[in-house]
Amino acid sequence: MKSSSHIGIAGTGIYLPANRMTAAQISAATNGVWSEKAVTEKLGIVEKPIPGANDGTQEMGVRAAKEALENTGIKAEQLDLILCMGEEWKEYPLTTSGIYIQEQIGAVNAWAIDVQQRCGTTVAAMKIAKDMMLADDEINTVLIVGGYRNGDFIDYTDNAVSFMYNLAAGAGAIILQKNLGRNQLLGTHIITDGSLSRDVGVEFGGTEKPITPQNLGQAYKSLRVFDEKHMKDRLNEVSMAKWFECIDKAFAKSKIDKVTLDYLAVLHFKRSGHDFMLNQLGLTAEQSIYLDHFGHIGQVDQILSLHLALQQNKIAEGSVISMIAAGIGYAWGANVIRWGKV
Repeated sequence: MKSSSHIGIAGTGIYLPANRMTAAQISAATNGVWSEKAVTEKLGIVEKPIPGANDGTQEMGVRAAKEALENTGIKAEQLDLILCMGEEWKEYPLTTSGIYIQEQIGAVNAWAIDVQQRCGTTVAAMKIAKDMMLADDEINTVLIVGGYRNGDFIDYTDNAVSFMYNLAAGAGAIILQKNLGRNQLLGTHIITDGSLSRDVGVEFGGTEKPITPQNLGQAYKSLRVFDEKHMKDRLNEVSMAKWFECIDKAFAKSKIDKVTLDYLAVLHFKRSGHDFMLNQLGLTAEQSIYLDHFGHIGQVDQILSLHLALQQNKIAEGSVISMIAAGIGYAWGANVIRWGKV
């Protein structure tokens, strides 16, 4: 490996289902507990994509991967590694999504592995890809890809999960290359807090609480908060601080001043939190995209935000970008990207 080696972003691909669920439909699903206005203004959801009949997690990943290859002009045969960040809720349990996607796109020279950190997975996978490429002369081109439809598990009559009413469906892909010469991925910082590791999850379907005839009616809508008070208290205490710590340390590792940040690729969360974060970072609304027409597609959000920002000319030669993520478990992450020529 050359001392000047760097990792660049070659391009992205996105797949979104055609079906949509609107704020009015979400309100109706809560039996009116949340008004359409509250869903739109407080939760920040105008509409969100939801899966159709053929929108399996793995199949959506295949479509996003194919678009990324088309958008970049990279051939599937050039891929050395596929890191699948797609969700565990997929067509068939215990199948490896990355290997399935590898076969479907014809990446005959790659090997694949699934990685998981819930909605923090893309930022983590980008760090893993960078570190692996810099450490291994045989890995030069990496596809990070995956689909997401965890919203299937949401019971809209359970107000404790209102912060997850935004869960949507779709897939994203991003291709990284060694010594690409542009769009350099710089530093990343990730924090996890195990005290929250069992506060949220799907209650039924694992070894602790298998699906039975008695719980079948609720099992497939059982993404729940197991310890609501602990989760709220702990997140109120640490969450924003952990996020800003990740951002600060990612910039420090990148040897770039945080004041140079031009664009924040941020996951969808409540509007007040989004606005607070931009304000704290000294950014305007134009320096990010609020995903109120997309909802929260888990770990796809950062790729989607970058993808949309490039389409909308929010990113230019020399722009400094930060992708930030958080995932139940709990995880926080941030990276720094310098767009344009290295």
